[in-house]
Amino acid sequence: MRQKATNQETTKSVFIALVGRPNVGKSSLLNRLVGEKVAIVTSKPQTTRTRITGILTRGAVQYVFLDTPGIHRPRTRLGERMKKTTADCVAEVDAVVMLFEPYGALTEPEQALVEQLRAGHAPALAVINKTDTLKRPADLAARTAFLEELGVFERVFSTCAADGTGCEALLGAMGEYAAESPHYFPDDAYTDMPEKALVAEILREKLLLHLRDEIPHGTAVTVERFHERPDGELVDIDVNIYCEKKSHKGMIIGKGGAMLKTIASEARMECEEFLGVRVNLQCWVKVKDDWRDNDFLLNNFGFQK
Repeated sequence: MRQKATNQETTKSVFIALVGRPNVGKSSLLNRLVGEKVAIVTSKPQTTRTRITGILTRGAVQYVFLDTPGIHRPRTRLGERMKKTTADCVAEVDAVVMLFEPYGALTEPEQALVEQLRAGHAPALAVINKTDTLKRPADLAARTAFLEELGVFERVFSTCAADGTGCEALLGAMGEYAAESPHYFPDDAYTDMPEKALVAEILREKLLLHLRDEIPHGTAVTVERFHERPDGELVDIDVNIYCEKKSHKGMIIGKGGAMLKTIASEARMECEEFLGVRVNLQCWVKVKDDWRDNDFLLNNFGFQK
């Protein structure tokens, strides 16, 4: 149960960007910290495409987390916009938390982000996530020393977002950067995303989970209608799923419509859970050639320039 600030307490707020390479666990950490499913999570890279806001109010302190797209070398205009989203978030927050894998050399995009943090104004914390994959304790000590030697991070933490290990300690450190201010969101809020945006993300998660290779990354989801019936017991939702090739459309629909039925059914059940009402979900699949390199379509689909 979330605590509420008393009238005697001075309220504080802190905005924190979660950054790192694709599939490092940023969205899992966001969901763990907030205590609700705000960001979709899959094992595939580049799951997060836009800035996702998660909110947690603990007593007098309100944490506003900004989950960002995984840093990578852009190959499309969509990729360029994702890269800019991350850079913009880093420039406007009170603190930055950069997640790392327990093993492996830093990628070029990771090295570039480290240098951006070095030149920036916001304090930065490093997090070694996925500690459940460590082969021996000494490996954690070596990784911690490596990140400390970069000279960018004020502290290095280790977490396992999957089971919550280390997350409370990290949250406590984040709270040290909170400044006196009003709470920008209601104390019981966990995101500022509109319901339509959450529905679209849920659909996209199911596409990522069920489709193979590049197909799900070439899809976009828009909610064309979100209508609550007068009795308040059912919501009608119409969704368009866009893909880049006719062959992909056939794979999304599947033989006899089986694949689309599975995706829509799983999405409907999850939508009903967070909306708290029955949902009538209708999905259509449409082809938009190379939409990831089309500025007009990217704007229409809601990707910030």
